[in-house]
Amino acid sequence: MKFFVDSAEIDAITELNELGMVDGVTTNPSLIAKSGRDILEVTKEICDLVDGPVSAEVIALEADAMIEEGRKLAKIADNIAVKVPLTWDGLKACKVLSNDGHMVNVTLCFSANQALLAAKAGATFISPFIGRLDDLNLDGLEVIEDIRTIYDNYGFDTQILAASIRSANHMSECAKIGADVATAPPHVIKAMANHVLTDKGLDAFVKDAQKANIKIV
Repeated sequence: MKFFVDSAEIDAITELNELGMVDGVTTNPSLIAKSGRDILEVTKEICDLVDGPVSAEVIALEADAMIEEGRKLAKIADNIAVKVPLTWDGLKACKVLSNDGHMVNVTLCFSANQALLAAKAGATFISPFIGRLDDLNLDGLEVIEDIRTIYDNYGFDTQILAASIRSANHMSECAKIGADVATAPPHVIKAMANHVLTDKGLDAFVKDAQKANIKIV
């Protein structure tokens, strides 16, 4: 499973990228706005930093305006994936931008039917939002399973990009289901390394080493 970092923080992306933990990045205007910097400038910097796809989101709501914005965003770098919402206008924009040869990430997906439409429209990525479904007492992971089944049934090339990931458990469950990509904030990716038994074992090892005065020269 590929790891995309859901962040616009350059330092955080750089740290994970140096460890080989970054296969791509997802951003949105809200994330970049928190940095107080220009959207296009930050997006270009991220594209230069990582080799994989960098999702940059349109702001417009109508298809023609989405297409115009998407084409402008795609000029930033060759690894831009234009992010459009899963609305009827978003699907229209997806079809045109995909036909132009641009990568397209269709976001705000909450059902298998929506994911099926996005695949038919030529989406490179479909982004089902796990956490937001869980917030409504629905099973976000079940939607990932349903999309995986449908895409496998018909051989769609669209990659499942699990989004709105809130925990390390979400990451492992998405991997077991077979999501192609999971995008998560840096702290969630780092949390995957944590386990209480690892901490307990390391603590015991350090105490034993100190008692035995073990040193490695």
